[in-house]
Parts: sequence; structure tokens; C-alpha cells
Amino acid sequence: MPRMVPSNKLLVLAGSTRAGSWNRKLARVVADLARAAGAEVAHIELADFELPIYNADLEARGTPEAAIRLKALFHAHPAWILCSPEYNGSYTALLKNTIDWVSSPVKGHPQWSNGTLPFEGKVVGLLSASPGALGGLRSLSHLAPLLSMLQCWVAPNQFALSRAAEAFDAEGQLLSDASRGRVRAVVEQVLWASRRLQGA
Repeated sequence: MPRMVPSNKLLVLAGSTRAGSWNRKLARVVADLARAAGAEVAHIELADFELPIYNADLEARGTPEAAIRLKALFHAHPAWILCSPEYNGSYTALLKNTIDWVSSPVKGHPQWSNGTLPFEGKVVGLLSASPGALGGLRSLSHLAPLLSMLQCWVAPNQFALSRAAEAFDAEGQLLSDASRGRVRAVVEQVLWASRRLQGA
């Protein structure tokens, strides 16, 4: 039997759809650095996946097509990096709603009847950006246990970008080499761990 070549696929997304979102800018930086490191990057915008607020009665009438597309994307990528804004000391309703839909089983579906399938064994890197001094760190402290419960492997190296309003140039690049280095370190750890878990 030929040896399977581990995938170098990385999914990148931000938990915000705001036009001027610092976390969307951070996600673009992540995608650029990951491509430079040799990853095959799918950088998605959650605005392209319109989902209602999750509730079981709505789901009983049929899982939205956008949720099925997201399930397939999450499942197809062994490594993810999420850039999470901090709202009231936690992650956004948008990100939670996305996770709720992606993790919800589709009754009778040949693939998605197992709700945790898109999450199991995925290596996830966490970043945040905030205008505050903590950089959105509290959102990551809430997000990590949620992902662990869904059977993801959360990379221990995380980065919270503080004073994000002053951190980017006009082209959306990070002004600080130190901050760029911290982001690169998360990217590299996620890709490294993903390859190891896939048996590389």
C-alpha cells in the first residue's frame, strides 16, 4: 500500500463580519504567513455563509445549505486558525452560532449524522485582536474549552494582539515585527502539530 501523504491544508477565519474588523485583518495576515510557510490555505469570510440563529425547531425543518457547506470545509481541513474578537469578555455570537450549526447532527444524513465529525482531531490555533490592553485574551480563554469539548486539539501557543487600532498599516499589514513573529509562531505550531497528528 502506498504511504498517504499528510495534508497541509489550513482553514482560516475570523469571528466577525464587521467591515473594519481587526480580526479580519489579522486573519488576512495569518493566511499570507501560512501560504509563505507552504500551506494550502482556505481563507473564508463568515459573511459568505448566511445562517439564522440556531434553534432545534428551525433545524427540524432542514439544516441550512450554508451549514452543510461549512461542515464540509471544516471537515476537509486538518488544521484551522480562528481569529476571535472579544465581546463582553467572550467570543462573538457569530462564532458561537457558526460552531452550533457546524456541530449539529443532520438526522439521516450519510455523512453529517455525527455532529462532531467536522471537529474531531483538528488542530486549532487561536488568535485575537482588540483595542484593549489584553488584546481579546479573555475570548480565547472561553473558546479553547469549547473546541476541546468538540474533540479539537487546541495549540498551546496563542496570541492576543493588543491596541489593534494602532497595529496595522494602511494595507492591513502588522506594523510590529514582534507581533508578526508571534502570529508566525502560532501558524508554524499549528502546521507542525497537524503534520504530526496525521503521521508525517
